[in-house]
Amino acid sequence: MQNDEAVPITVEFSGGLEILFSNQKKYSLSLPSQDESGAPANVAFLVRHLCENVMKDPRKELFILDGTVRPGILVLINEADWELEGEDQYEVQKGDHIMFVSTLHGG
Repeated sequence: MQNDEAVPITVEFSGGLEILFSNQKKYSLSLPSQDESGAPANVAFLVRHLCENVMKDPRKELFILDGTVRPGILVLINEADWELEGEDQYEVQKGDHIMFVSTLHGG
């Protein structure tokens, strides 16, 4: 199986998450079209890709827990809650805008 195609997407972080991503709020990425097993790229693969290739901060536990996005982080896929799109099983499409918003605030 070939894995040489890429899916152009925009990923955005807010609510403090941008601190984990070199204080950069928006990234234009070329996500591999298939995950490690050859399956179509989905949001679960995107999260792994972000942690391994984009996030420079060592505190990955502030973004992921048990292999998925932490509770308290809202994920929007093209401005819709990811729960409406199949959560981390949503297959990433060309031109998607995926936003991660922390809803947790210190006191």
